[in-house]
Amino acid sequence: MAAVTSVSETSFTDLALLHRGKVRDVYEISADEVLLVATDRISAFDCILPTPISQKGEILTALSLFWFQWLEPIVANHLLVSDFDAMPEVVRRHAELRGRSMLVKRAEVFPVECVVRGYLEGSAWKDYQAKGEVCGHQLPAGLLQCSKLPESLFTPATKAKAGHDENITEDQFVKIVGEEAAERLRTLSLKIFAAASEYALTKGIIIADTKFEFGIVPEGGIILVDEVLTPDSSRFWDAKIYEPGKAQPSFDKQFVREYLETLDWNKQPPAPALPQEIADATRERYLQAFRSLTGKEL
Repeated sequence: MAAVTSVSETSFTDLALLHRGKVRDVYEISADEVLLVATDRISAFDCILPTPISQKGEILTALSLFWFQWLEPIVANHLLVSDFDAMPEVVRRHAELRGRSMLVKRAEVFPVECVVRGYLEGSAWKDYQAKGEVCGHQLPAGLLQCSKLPESLFTPATKAKAGHDENITEDQFVKIVGEEAAERLRTLSLKIFAAASEYALTKGIIIADTKFEFGIVPEGGIILVDEVLTPDSSRFWDAKIYEPGKAQPSFDKQFVREYLETLDWNKQPPAPALPQEIADATRERYLQAFRSLTGKEL
């Protein structure tokens, strides 16, 4: 079988780079259109790792496209063109962009991440152990690691340009985005999470938590942007073997975090390289999430 090549970074003399994020490179196409390119970079603990995950950008793009279409009855999104052969000519010159790029509306993105948690894991589990609450939400005593929460929680976070994102209270959230937008973002986030979680369960996947990003477009209205319900932005568990009281095997980035936790690393740059077997196993988990949720092969 031919080796799968990776795309760690993109750079083009005929495309203007607007932003290089942890995973995505964003290029200007016109005054109201940008090209979102998902590379194979992977980050953990807010640090970009030096080891790419082959096909990761294609998986993130394909799964986001699936969800954008599936969620259209609930929320509008920024997607304009996903078919590479229908992209502007300046994009089609670069074959490495096929399968990992989307032409999207330029939007004013809210400087927050809209996190929804359905289960008690990650920083939420740590908060609960310490204080019996999660981001200001008081919870019943006696919950176990990975317990299903009595109701899904909206726990917004800041979007740090450098360093770690930080959980914020809903009062802080309102101060950042305004009362009207805060209510709309909270309602949309919980509604999307509920609908997607119900669907995913029919495919044998538990969506434990996820984060959404939203923006405003010039014609008005809040739309879903960036990626949605991918293994980079969500915790996906196998519903068949789910058992609260311990960490769950996952089809997402948690596998990489757990490996990194075994190392003597202070979670500050530079991040350590991943062994090839860890990178390959991560790719397979991402592919399995895509297969399970879409019923298709990449």
